[in-house]
Amino acid sequence: MSSPLSRREFLKLGALSLGAAAAPRLRPLLADSSLGRVTYQSVSVFDAPRLAANQVAYRFRDELLDLEYALTPLRGPAYNPRWYRIDAGYVHSAFIQPVAYEDSQPLAELPAAGRLCRVCVPMTTPYHLSGGQWEEETRYQLYYDSQHWVTGIVDGPDSAPWYRITEAWEGITYYAAAGHLVPIAYEDYAPLAGDVPATEKRIQVSLAAQTLTAYEGSRVVQRFDVSTGVPNSGAAGLPTETPTGSFNVFSKLPAKYMGDSRLTDNLGDKFLTGVPWTMFFAEGGYALHGAYWHNNFGTPMSKGCINLRPADAQWLYRWVTPVAETDEWDARGFGTRLVVS
Repeated sequence: MSSPLSRREFLKLGALSLGAAAAPRLRPLLADSSLGRVTYQSVSVFDAPRLAANQVAYRFRDELLDLEYALTPLRGPAYNPRWYRIDAGYVHSAFIQPVAYEDSQPLAELPAAGRLCRVCVPMTTPYHLSGGQWEEETRYQLYYDSQHWVTGIVDGPDSAPWYRITEAWEGITYYAAAGHLVPIAYEDYAPLAGDVPATEKRIQVSLAAQTLTAYEGSRVVQRFDVSTGVPNSGAAGLPTETPTGSFNVFSKLPAKYMGDSRLTDNLGDKFLTGVPWTMFFAEGGYALHGAYWHNNFGTPMSKGCINLRPADAQWLYRWVTPVAETDEWDARGFGTRLVVS
């Protein structure tokens, strides 16, 4: 099993030692992934793509970096060997979220159940409306790839359209610029059609390999890198290891507000809004879900949940049962079996 990450390792990059790097293998970045957001309080910039190199600068939380290209040292760790070249040197990808500025046209109207939307800019500041006065939300930002239920459209503090956002379960309400969120097409999160009965579907999570494998009968249909719980003592003595055993998905929420530092390991994220594609499988708040606050899949990173890349979590959400219709905020039922070992 991957070794737990110490605080010192988190402060240095949140990854285990990459060791000496041979001649790097270059991989061009996609056009929509040329920006990266620093998701940790600080990351080191090195003069070569390895942790033993000289630290020449730092970049801090929520800074946006121009990513010139990505490279993979030939002897880097298999779970996450990717580095990024920036103007000042090299940063490891563990705490760099690829982000973009995407075009979005504000909706003119909403269905009764609201509309599921995704943040399509690197970050945006939400506001509260109290007594006719707009007040900036000081506790958190909304980040790229977080997802939210839009339940209203108003004229915002800049007189442009703003969305009223209501977080599932908690009923927390705030507002964000409409141009900073894009509606998710219904066909992009409708249940996946298939000929295999639901009883033939199962998920196997390996803590040692940090992988999730989806089966239909004996056939592997998908395999993803994941990040499970970092073993340590959580707040109020709550365990942070991912529980082992056989479970069933029982609740699915395409957008979920989470807080109280229960979701990440020493990342400073007290409140995480709009956690995408959440699938609860065990009492105590343990879920499969997308994670936009790190880019270090393949090694333990969470406080017990099973983190996936948002796109991987989206596929899984559509595939597992209980079936969730596109207007359901919380679909419940006895769903797909999940074995963690």
